[in-house]
Amino acid sequence: MNDADAFVQALSRGAEHCAHPTRDGGVCGLTEPTHRDGMLSHDFLLPLSAEPWPEEAAADRSAQEAPQQSRRSWRAQDLSELVNGTFKPALPTVGARADGVGVLYPGRMSTVAAESEAGKTWFALVLVLQELNRGNHVVYMDFEDEAAGVVGRLLSMGANIDDVLERFHYIRPEEPLSAVDLVDLAAVLQLGPTLAVVDGVTEGMSLHGLNINDNKDVAVFGRRVLRPLQDAGPAVVTLDHVVKSADNRGRYAIGGVHKLNGLNGVMYLLENVKPFGLGVKGRSIVRIAKDRPGQLRKESLPHKSGLFWFADLVVDATEPGLVEAVLYAPIAQAEDVDPEEQKEAEAQARVDAAKPRVLRAIQTAKRPLSGREILERVPGKQAEVRRAVAALVDEGRLVTKPGPRGATLHDLPGGKSDG
Repeated sequence: MNDADAFVQALSRGAEHCAHPTRDGGVCGLTEPTHRDGMLSHDFLLPLSAEPWPEEAAADRSAQEAPQQSRRSWRAQDLSELVNGTFKPALPTVGARADGVGVLYPGRMSTVAAESEAGKTWFALVLVLQELNRGNHVVYMDFEDEAAGVVGRLLSMGANIDDVLERFHYIRPEEPLSAVDLVDLAAVLQLGPTLAVVDGVTEGMSLHGLNINDNKDVAVFGRRVLRPLQDAGPAVVTLDHVVKSADNRGRYAIGGVHKLNGLNGVMYLLENVKPFGLGVKGRSIVRIAKDRPGQLRKESLPHKSGLFWFADLVVDATEPGLVEAVLYAPIAQAEDVDPEEQKEAEAQARVDAAKPRVLRAIQTAKRPLSGREILERVPGKQAEVRRAVAALVDEGRLVTKPGPRGATLHDLPGGKSDG
């Protein structure tokens, strides 16, 4: 018996059992005494239609609810790894540009926004194919197209049929997300996909009766439809539209600004330069509108638009039955790039690269190091190494104290003494 059958069977038991899908994809069999004032007292997922606003949930929840049974997200977090030099920033390891630079951050929410026919789906399928070729599972939740169109594109790009059948999980929702649907979705997520694509956020919100211009509704859709995907660990990327007027577009997708403000990954904007289509070679410029972890701008070129130029999406469909879709690294052109901005961006990238070398030099030293001693141990231009040291101090990842003969000593927070 699968989880969905178990859920339906549990429902038939009546009020004696909860029969609600749990976060691990199973079905809750707890009995009524485990509930308090009509609220469940264990880890569960509500169907979208029952989503309470925070103020409503707070009013309904019993003040005596057992604290160990909540997620405890209001508790102060342990910050030790952020100050002791062991913190590792999020890295874009899902998908890749032609030069090997990653495109998406695992476990984070990202989006690709563009006008129609600018290549959003092609962009996503480039990443899908790469993850399938790496032997990974991929989830594709499609509110716009149908399986034939998406799979047809994948096969034209050279996807292996067995890979598609075994590890490409296509979902075409036709009704709002329900409790039974959460069980089905959990079964797919248990396979450990590295990438989850959500094609058509605007259409998905409309399917659930939500208003794309209402930031509350945007938050509900993100929390109840997108968050389960993110919590399972894959890089989640939504494909969305931009407003038609380029003058009013800015950095936002169509709808509430929470679509951008709620992202914790990267937002790409696509601008079509040459149309895509059968028998032609199309191209769109890929720019970064937001990069929360900050690891992708240094792999990009500054652009006169104010957004960083990350890649060129080129889709070559000139050969019958065959499509080559590639994300190429940008090539600087004088009319597009401010030379001073490019120079500073390149220098900042070298400063960022020097930071882990500085931390490593101090970690391996037997005592705190002076600025001169750091320069002797860390390769690179001295001015850039000094900038890296200063940035680490500003970030709280290094501490300083006076040393002999007026020197300034650098150490990890709570690190070694100079005795």
